[in-house]
Amino acid sequence: MTSRRPTSSGSASSARNPSITNQAVNQHAPSTPSNLRASRTISSSLEDLGGSTLEDREDTRITSVRGEDNAPSSSEPSPKTYPTHLDTDPAADDEALDGRTHGVPNLVGHAVDETTSLLRKPFEFLLSSPPHEGPCGHGTFSPRADSIRSRDSDYGYGGTPQARGRPDSGEGRSRFSSLLETVGMKNGSGGKKKMSTTSYLAERHGIDTRTMYFPYYIPALAWIPQYRWRHLQGDLVAAITMASFYIPMALSLASNLAHVPAINGLYSFVFNPIIYAILGSCPQMVVGPEAAGSLLVGTVVKSSVDSGVAGEGDDEMHARVAGVVTGMAGAVIFIAGLTRLGFLDSVLSRPFLRGFISAVGFVIIVDQLIPELGLQGLASAVGGVSHASSVDKLRFLFGNIDKSSGITSAVSGISFLIIMIFRETKKYLQPRYPGVAYIPDRFLVVVFSAILTWQLRWDTKGLEVLGEVKSTTSGNPFPFHWPFQISHMKHVREAMGTSFLIALLGFFESSVAAKSLGGGEGGKDGIQGIALSANRELVALGVANLVGGCFSALPAFGGYGRSKVNASTGGKTPMSSIFLSIITIICILFLLPAFYYLPKAVLSSMISVVAWSLIEEAPHDILFFIKIRGYTELGLMFIIFAATIFYSLTLGIAIGVGLSLLAVIKHSTRPRIQILGRIPGTNRFENAEDNPDKLEFIEGCLIVKIPEPLTFANTGDLKNRLRRLELYGTTSAHPALPRVRSPEHNKNIIFDIHGVTGLDGSGTQVLEEIVRGYRDRGVRVFFSRGPLEGTPIYELFQRSGILETCGGKDHFVADVGEALRLTEVDEGDDLGYTNAAGDEGGG
Repeated sequence: MTSRRPTSSGSASSARNPSITNQAVNQHAPSTPSNLRASRTISSSLEDLGGSTLEDREDTRITSVRGEDNAPSSSEPSPKTYPTHLDTDPAADDEALDGRTHGVPNLVGHAVDETTSLLRKPFEFLLSSPPHEGPCGHGTFSPRADSIRSRDSDYGYGGTPQARGRPDSGEGRSRFSSLLETVGMKNGSGGKKKMSTTSYLAERHGIDTRTMYFPYYIPALAWIPQYRWRHLQGDLVAAITMASFYIPMALSLASNLAHVPAINGLYSFVFNPIIYAILGSCPQMVVGPEAAGSLLVGTVVKSSVDSGVAGEGDDEMHARVAGVVTGMAGAVIFIAGLTRLGFLDSVLSRPFLRGFISAVGFVIIVDQLIPELGLQGLASAVGGVSHASSVDKLRFLFGNIDKSSGITSAVSGISFLIIMIFRETKKYLQPRYPGVAYIPDRFLVVVFSAILTWQLRWDTKGLEVLGEVKSTTSGNPFPFHWPFQISHMKHVREAMGTSFLIALLGFFESSVAAKSLGGGEGGKDGIQGIALSANRELVALGVANLVGGCFSALPAFGGYGRSKVNASTGGKTPMSSIFLSIITIICILFLLPAFYYLPKAVLSSMISVVAWSLIEEAPHDILFFIKIRGYTELGLMFIIFAATIFYSLTLGIAIGVGLSLLAVIKHSTRPRIQILGRIPGTNRFENAEDNPDKLEFIEGCLIVKIPEPLTFANTGDLKNRLRRLELYGTTSAHPALPRVRSPEHNKNIIFDIHGVTGLDGSGTQVLEEIVRGYRDRGVRVFFSRGPLEGTPIYELFQRSGILETCGGKDHFVADVGEALRLTEVDEGDDLGYTNAAGDEGGG
């Protein structure tokens, strides 16, 4: 493959370094020069500097020797680069930094006006410390001054002055290097114990590290001192509004979905909000039971009944099972928080969550149709209906629709319509009239339906009511049962997988709600200074559910809708959650008899509204994936939905989690290496597979970009991918294809490793084997934009032998342009130059 680059002119050839042009071109050098030397440097003589502006001199630097054409200006090289060694005086750098530049006052003054003090030093050094006597007439790659960044710190290739055989003087050490050594980030610090960055900054600014962590890990210590009387009214109104909406909802979730006593739903609003208010990092988020989690608890209760562990009418045992599920979910999420697994909310893909949540909504609607039509008694008499799949339940409904109860159907249908009308009307009016959020539509439906049932005695005409709501332990409204008893191990085995999924789904929904509310940035009237943290959220939700499990509560997590109601009705601080808990305690102690005549059909209709909200977002996602042709995501959504509908929630969960994890593993284990080509007329390099016809390839060189960290996960197939690049020039070709790329194009391998921000032992070993294999075949290897000297990645390169095998530090260069320049030099010749032109090499 020949390059489409123009040949260099004679003037360019004459401008080359004599020590290089006199060398014979070896077998590794490309037959066509790269033309990367056809430009001039800044003249450092005082005569050339006089009477010209900085812009004129910059133009001189980038002007090509070919006629009047100007080469495009290049961007700065990567900060993780290695300028080649030059013996320059460190003291001159400090003088330049202090403004004591010699001989170029006008230029220095101009630089001071246009740059900060940190950016001024390289300009002054470049102009005040010429690499040799007299004007510089070499090409772009002629020797020039080291940069301050790399020469005076241990974080660049090329080493420190001490490493090059000069004593480490106090004047010669850069200030950044001294700072790094102070905080313990620099190697060779005399054996001192390393100080963390946090400790250093705290000590420097006089902050007491013994107390600063308490408000962070216990956010109540941060928001309580900020609480003011102006917050009280909004928090109290928000709590009363939420109680009117969600206390009846908690009764519905417990009795209709979780199949536990109704009071256990209220327990979720007693303990969990208080604990989250103390430990949670999102002040406006309110935790409570959710439809998906309650339905999953119901599946465990049904499974326990089917296996004979619990009886059909044993409410106390059902409550114990719910407590075990909640406690296990809390334990899982608490341990995840302690082990800093806050990234787990990204494990489940969006298609999986949308497909599964939509399927849960469909399952809930079908489940609630049976009590809404008054067919609960018939379903119990037939047997097996309550534990059947959604398809079997639909078959039962269509076969017995003529036996439905008229009054039950009317009450549930009218309640559903009223709630939906209010919901849509409030959604339409709330942007213009925020006060409509205070209308407690669901509470009014519950109150009026209970009054009508009591006055008209609908309970004697076939309408089933909630009945007496009481604790499973008579005399104690808040019974305590430790969920992890030995006698409960049979329930633990039943609930293991379901509890894990409840924890994962709950944490995901809580993360969405917390991010949408913005954490502790609650505006000028809200709580300030509480940073949102996924790991602290895990701990707070885990502790809350562990405590809730001890009282047989339903799993409780942050809900987006509930939290938005809290924020829109005036809730600014976690005190609204505490008020909600207090109101719920008052209901349990004094108002439970008022729920006696509450129709179960109304509770079912409220749950159907929630299920509708779970489904209504699916069409938007489906249309979006169709628009972008995301057929893989659509297929995943359909598979999960179908498995849940036609079989069970458990199978849908297993398939969804399995496919999501496989997608994550596939994504993380596939190397993303690229072959680079040069944009014609520039020194910029881009992915050649994207536009192969618009880029030019350098003869005799294979330029490979590694844009990601190298770990055990993604280096297993790295050798095979590199082999495909050698044979075909792309990683997309099938390995059955015969070789189409000549071996002559692989004489020099250039790795652009700017994206390698992480490297573990397995990745280091594979990379060392690759480099050694190339060297054994006589192929020269270069690394561009590599890590800084003294960093962990650099140490791995050095200890593994990669540095020595590829040819030493001279083979680690600032950019791809420098590496191409080195391919035209005989192996073993002096490579002592640096690239101050700032050519961009990485694409």
